[in-house]
Amino acid sequence: MQTLGYAAQSPDSPLAPFHFERRDLRPNDVAMEILYCGVCHSDLHTARNDWGGTVYPAVPGHEIVGRVTGVGPEVTRFKEGDLAAVGCLVDSCRTCDQCEKGEEQYCRTGLTGTYNARDRVDGSNTYGGYSKHIVVREEFVLTLPAGLDPAKAAPLLCAGITTYSPLRTWGVKAGSRVGVVGLGGLGHMAVKLAVAMGADVTVMSRSADKEADARELGAQHFLNTSDKAAMKAAGSSFDLIIDTVPVQHDLMPYVPLLDVDATLCLVGQLGPAPDLNTAPLVLSRKRIAGSLIGGIPETQEMLDFCAEKGVLPEVEMIRMDQINDAFDRMEKSDVRYRFVIDMSSL
Repeated sequence: MQTLGYAAQSPDSPLAPFHFERRDLRPNDVAMEILYCGVCHSDLHTARNDWGGTVYPAVPGHEIVGRVTGVGPEVTRFKEGDLAAVGCLVDSCRTCDQCEKGEEQYCRTGLTGTYNARDRVDGSNTYGGYSKHIVVREEFVLTLPAGLDPAKAAPLLCAGITTYSPLRTWGVKAGSRVGVVGLGGLGHMAVKLAVAMGADVTVMSRSADKEADARELGAQHFLNTSDKAAMKAAGSSFDLIIDTVPVQHDLMPYVPLLDVDATLCLVGQLGPAPDLNTAPLVLSRKRIAGSLIGGIPETQEMLDFCAEKGVLPEVEMIRMDQINDAFDRMEKSDVRYRFVIDMSSL
């Protein structure tokens, strides 16, 4: 299948049109025309090789909503014309203990990412959702519930599941005390999802001008982390804090806010976390943990939950040819709160 996408050809080149081929349908494959694709910080990091290992040309995009255009002969869950979705992973070994319990993101042999990964059958590089079409094995294609607006749902496939998974892992329910550090693409979804679960939600930020937005999104409280008195007063008052900040930062100011047996979960930063003091972790049985997206069953559960509760991200729709400007704006946090590409513009 001949198709068109936008690709980075090097770490310092802008994304530009790129013609390439999608594979022929294998027996268990689903082909989709992509209608909408969200723009994730990971897309920018990969395009610029911030984490190393980018294979060029790189076509980013792993928040995908589309319409099925064809299926292989062994496909049973989708038919031509269905709305469907694809998130951050398109394959795994499917036989290890993690895959068998539906946590393919922790596959013992490594997940196959939607872009910048190696196809497990033919070894080719995977290309993502900044393109007109995609072909994915059926087991990694998700059903888009009828209650979700496809034009807004795409960011749920990464920002949504990245924050939903730790909320579920640590048992957030009505009355749980949840803090959210950072109010960007991930943070605003953490707020909306935790509120929908009935939690008592506090947004934490160094900037007091985020308070109005936090409350508009549903947070009941706001904690200015630059206010030493307020931080001291908030000691031991959280069951779970989700830290969405995507760059290296000091974690220790948040540890005293955790109650006994509580968790500070990192979902934004990848890399070193210097100057950690283990004393408060040991003395109060507190945890600093991490979480990576969710498996396919949990991602489908998240989509169904969002449809039931009416949870959708706040999005700004852009054309495909605006992607380089969107990357620049995203670096400056100049988006409320997630860009979505209308792929009909490609």
